[in-house]
Amino acid sequence: MKFKTRLIISVLLIGLVIWPLAALADEGMWMPHQMKMLNLEQLGLKMNPDDLYRLDGTGLMSAVVNLGGGTGEFVSPEGLILTNHHVAFGAVQRAASKENDYITYGFLARKRSEEIPAQGYTADILLGYEEVTGRVLAKVKPKMTPAQKYEAIEKAVNQIIAEAEKQGPDIRASVASMYSGNQYFLFRFKRIKDIRIVYVPPLDLGNFGGEVDNWIWPRHTCDFSFLRAYVSKEGVGVDYSPDNVPYQPKVFLKLSPEGVKEGDFTFVMGYPGRTYRNYTAAEIESDLNSMVKRIDEYKDIIKFIETASKGNKETEIRYASMLKGLYNSLKNMEGKVEGMKKIDLIVRKKEQEKEFINWVNSSPDRQKKYGQVLDQMAEFMKRYENYAAKNELLSSIMSPYFGSTLLSQAYTIYRTVLERQKPDKDRELAYQDRNLPYIKQRIQLAERGYVFDTDREFFKHQLKKMMGLPPEKIPAVFRPLIAQGSEKAIEEYVDNLYQKTQLGSSEKRLALLELKPAELLKTNDPFILLAAELEKELKVVREESKAWNQQRQDLKKAYEAALLEMKGGKLAPDANSTIRFTYGLVEGYIPRDAVVYKPITTLKGVMEKETGVEPFRVPDRLKQLYQQRDFGRYEDPILKDVPACFLNTTNVTGGNSGSPTLNAKGEQVGIIFDMTYESVIGDYFIIPEWQRSISVDIRYVLFITEKFSGATNVMKELGF
Repeated sequence: MKFKTRLIISVLLIGLVIWPLAALADEGMWMPHQMKMLNLEQLGLKMNPDDLYRLDGTGLMSAVVNLGGGTGEFVSPEGLILTNHHVAFGAVQRAASKENDYITYGFLARKRSEEIPAQGYTADILLGYEEVTGRVLAKVKPKMTPAQKYEAIEKAVNQIIAEAEKQGPDIRASVASMYSGNQYFLFRFKRIKDIRIVYVPPLDLGNFGGEVDNWIWPRHTCDFSFLRAYVSKEGVGVDYSPDNVPYQPKVFLKLSPEGVKEGDFTFVMGYPGRTYRNYTAAEIESDLNSMVKRIDEYKDIIKFIETASKGNKETEIRYASMLKGLYNSLKNMEGKVEGMKKIDLIVRKKEQEKEFINWVNSSPDRQKKYGQVLDQMAEFMKRYENYAAKNELLSSIMSPYFGSTLLSQAYTIYRTVLERQKPDKDRELAYQDRNLPYIKQRIQLAERGYVFDTDREFFKHQLKKMMGLPPEKIPAVFRPLIAQGSEKAIEEYVDNLYQKTQLGSSEKRLALLELKPAELLKTNDPFILLAAELEKELKVVREESKAWNQQRQDLKKAYEAALLEMKGGKLAPDANSTIRFTYGLVEGYIPRDAVVYKPITTLKGVMEKETGVEPFRVPDRLKQLYQQRDFGRYEDPILKDVPACFLNTTNVTGGNSGSPTLNAKGEQVGIIFDMTYESVIGDYFIIPEWQRSISVDIRYVLFITEKFSGATNVMKELGF
């Protein structure tokens, strides 16, 4: 009876404690200048909010860097960057070989001279940002067609970026649209191009739980790595050189060994990729239909790669990063589809839109401006879906994920050579001289991400899947081949491509970049000729897409202008890889009936999951530390164990990986690496009682660095 009484009291306390606090889940990813609207000190922040972002680059936010698809943060005055294991994974994969299997066993440089290049990685440090809406839209006229409007905006954006980048050899700029073109902002960065690997834990720790645990709570993954940024002796971001020196940031984060406890105020700063919370119901329904179709495609590709890699360590290493990305995307899509159906999201959004329509109709002026926007968007999306479906295969075949790496390389070469015939300012941004070094780098690094024979068989596999499709959905260049209805014909066609190509050599591919278009075609390389034929179709689609995208943005611009007006300006723009802030509390949650998740996991949970086989294999050294309870200063006084991971009510998405989780005093207590499965739907719609982000506890990071790996040089640099 005592047990029952305690249980009832516990459940009541859960109801009293968890649900009201969960209501404080942040529903926006806020830009720095918007933080003043949030009353952060009343919510629990114990530092001056003005110290989070400063125009002189000394605010905490300037310690957070964009790693190109992930986030990192400076944690020492010597350019040491802390990020996720999975964010650094691409660099580790490129550096690994059968002889030096850094993926499996990890890597530790005990002195600076042992640090190895993180090939393909850059770090962008935010120098500042400003609104440039007037400049971007200055040449846009009311009677312009959507295509003309797109061109005018693109030309203005390119000019603004070019002017900003004249300020220094390592200055990188971008212009981002907020609220579908209601506002535009120019962001300026210092780009560091010499990034090196300092410490990466073994796979059994950095990817503990693997795809089984991915997006799932409770988590016990020690998902972290240390990198370092190097610059020239003059402090300029330049390519790798042994003469380069560690970058000295203006500000770096302090790691807090005090950790967190339930109910603590926390916040996250990082570079989230894409969210869709300001989408209409029609747009969400279109995305849902698309994700349902893509799930089977991802599963098929994963199966092919795993089968091709089986028993071949070199192939396994080459495709490890691609496979990890595919698995991650697949489970994310599955979670979104499941979540959308579970909460009947389309119905919920339509209910919200009824409130929106009532607000619009309550004012003749608003009715005139916004009265038709939802109907117009719904009608547009029907037409757009038909257009996109027809060209989906043509666009995706150029991706190494869905087509062939060599075809993708051939197309990159052909497009680059064509674009280089134009004046730099008239080229598409991706092909301007500012990006030529990165094009060359991608061509070189492709060698570390594919195997020639596997690529050939994958291309056959993908072409065979076109058999049975309506002709209009098949790229024109492949229609005669597919119309034969013969797998043997496809195999002979692809074998011929790979037998006669010279693109298997990165040196040859780089040399081709220097040719003129006519000279390139005279090489008669079959992949180049194929890319040239595909470009005839893709050029038409690209030009059509500009008009389609501008039409959609114009409709969304009106809709989001209305939302801003309706909410009195307190509306976060959807994420678009620009710096954002989100806050929340350390809290567990109740995902379904009779299941209560606590907010903090421990080393005990690592041992409970241990099976002796990947992905739940625990290194002997860690078992020994646990059995001896050699926890040192990282033992939590309440849990009597080393904390592993924790939850908070912030909202994050892809791109936030590696973002620092900070306490009320602005000290780093964790590293974001995931969302819970129930909250991946948060990219579209926030359910406060489910919305949770997952961080690896900084105490686990330090425990592994010091006790497990004996990385005393890293610990000393961190100030411990």
